[in-house]
Amino acid sequence: MVSLRCKLMVKQELERLGLHHTVLDLGMVEILENISSKQHDQLKANLLKSGLELLDDKRTILIERIKNLIIEMIHYSDELPNVNYSDYISEKLGYDYTYLSNIFSEVKGTTIQQFIILHKIEKVKELMLYDELNLTEISYKLHYSSVAHLSNQFKKVTGLSPTFYKHLKEKRKINLENL
Repeated sequence: MVSLRCKLMVKQELERLGLHHTVLDLGMVEILENISSKQHDQLKANLLKSGLELLDDKRTILIERIKNLIIEMIHYSDELPNVNYSDYISEKLGYDYTYLSNIFSEVKGTTIQQFIILHKIEKVKELMLYDELNLTEISYKLHYSSVAHLSNQFKKVTGLSPTFYKHLKEKRKINLENL
């Protein structure tokens, strides 16, 4: 669960099935009573209809926790942590980073670092569209060592330079305004 809407949907489904919970947080719910296999299957089916997935496998749950932590860290925090991402993730989840990294790579087919880079580039795109910060400020905000480093990563991921990307977005915006 990564949004308030998701939490609400899960809460409604739990209530519909008469299940009581104590914790309803990002990617996790703590149910007070034992859940029958019929209730479990019904909850799983109802959530799936809403576009949500019930995770049973401990490894899958851990992967979701890693993804949610990274998404929250990059997209919803005002400031990125000042420690290494590996230390931050390891500390927040209470597992050795090598263990987390190996499981993530095995299950997702990509590294945690690549996942972080992809989300940082998405955040760069978002910040560029708001047009409140220049590239130097964006690079500082997202803890890039330099604008050149940010630009190189941006080009590797998108195939475009940040300047060209911004120019394309401005051109599309002008075209939409002329409709």
